[in-house]
Amino acid sequence: MEKIQLLIPGSKIKARVRELGREISLDYQGLNPILVSILKGSFLFLADLTRAIHLPHQIDFISVSSYGSSTHSSGVVRLLQDLGTNIEGRDVLVVEDIVDTGLTWRYIRNNLLTRNPSSLRIVTLLDKRERRVVDVPVDYVGFVIPDRFVVGYGLDYQERYRNLPYIGALEDKREI
Repeated sequence: MEKIQLLIPGSKIKARVRELGREISLDYQGLNPILVSILKGSFLFLADLTRAIHLPHQIDFISVSSYGSSTHSSGVVRLLQDLGTNIEGRDVLVVEDIVDTGLTWRYIRNNLLTRNPSSLRIVTLLDKRERRVVDVPVDYVGFVIPDRFVVGYGLDYQERYRNLPYIGALEDKREI
């Protein structure tokens, strides 16, 4: 069993998500944005964030993969599930669990921009800037974290640890 070091307690996550919700509510005042959650990792963040946003909005999902079962991104992004909503002329806010290399966000951003949204922004719970390989815009950030493999609050290692109510660093990771 892997050891997990606590990085961000659940109470801090909860408080920061409320702050992000207030900020997004102000920035999108008078609009009806569509929140696009990147599955699977961002589903808990989305659930809490949507309750913290106090204005009308819609939700949709997209699923991509760049990790497989490893702890390092393969660099190859695959679209597994596309949106069910037409985003042309819409204000789109992508909800992501973590931005690290930037490759996944660049792929998603470029893909969504071809659909002519009115605006396109991202909110990420975690920003691992040390790992950035490509320069990508990140509009709202929950926490900047060090270059560690993290789990909890929706993030996983081989489909485990998503249920943890906090963010922790995986100490004894095994490469697959």
